Amino acid sequence: MSQDAPPRRGRPPSKAARAKALAAARAILAEDGFAKLTVEAVAARAGVGKPTIYRNWANKSELAMAALLPDAPDERGDQPPLPFEAALREQLRRLVASFAKGRGRQMAFALASSDPESELARAFRNRVILASREAGRAMILSAVGRGELALPCDMEITLDMIYAPVLYRVLGGHQPLDGDFADGLAAEACRLLS
Repeated sequence: MSQDAPPRRGRPPSKAARAKALAAARAILAEDGFAKLTVEAVAARAGVGKPTIYRNWANKSELAMAALLPDAPDERGDQPPLPFEAALREQLRRLVASFAKGRGRQMAFALASSDPESELARAFRNRVILASREAGRAMILSAVGRGELALPCDMEITLDMIYAPVLYRVLGGHQPLDGDFADGLAAEACRLLS
């Protein structure tokens, strides 16, 4: 018997169907807010089946977080990678812009008042915080590989130091969540990692 993994059941995820579902979710969030967002409404508006949505997101909260966040920029192709500070600044600017106004601000208020183990809080943790940390880890390791940074003594604490202020401002709302904050956070992270 072969030791290979068994083939996946069902249709493979479609990038086009995923994009349609995200566009539909963004439209529903913009027009009606989180309360009106359902998997059924997104599937109907996007013209895709509910299984397509569940292949990509576990529930409506994960779908809402994915719809709220901008798509990552396309790969840079043959161009050299951005220096660490520029790459981190770009990522943090996209992240804070998602929660700075409109539906993102409303989602932040909902998060601040939600149970930490709620579906919404778990979706935020998985789709925003943990995904951002993994992207940050990849940026740091890439910069280390280029000789731009030394490997941090404790990668997890380093990532906490970079991304915790974003979470703090999203949930606390005590200071502006804007491009200046993202730029300052990236610059301070680089200063500490140098």
